Amino acid sequence: MVDDAATDDAMRLDVWLDIACLFRTRSEAQKACRSGKIEVNGQPAKPNRRMRAGDEILISRPFGRKQRVRLVQFAAQHVAKAEARQLYEDLTPPPTPEEIEARRMERMFRAASTPLHAPDKRERRALRKLKGKT
Repeated sequence: MVDDAATDDAMRLDVWLDIACLFRTRSEAQKACRSGKIEVNGQPAKPNRRMRAGDEILISRPFGRKQRVRLVQFAAQHVAKAEARQLYEDLTPPPTPEEIEARRMERMFRAASTPLHAPDKRERRALRKLKGKT
């Protein structure tokens, strides 16, 4: 349920990013702001920046992806993810076929390099021996 009364006010950037489900938690949103991964209207943004309707937000995601959104409205509290998508307009262009292929290859590489189980005692000893530790 989106609160119409909250549309007049300004809201902190980190709180809005969390409510809009663009980050899992407010602390993740704060971390992203502090590390320079968030820009508002072309300027690096701090977590306590006051947001207004119409502000454009650029979020740097992993593997060089960028997500552009325009703030449409505010919500006073957390809402369902489907309703949270109404809080912003996604301006991110669709991925090119090359980007889709690169993501697919990255997923395959990560799946192949991730062990299926934790090493047992014998495997840990072998790993230590390979690393040159006793």
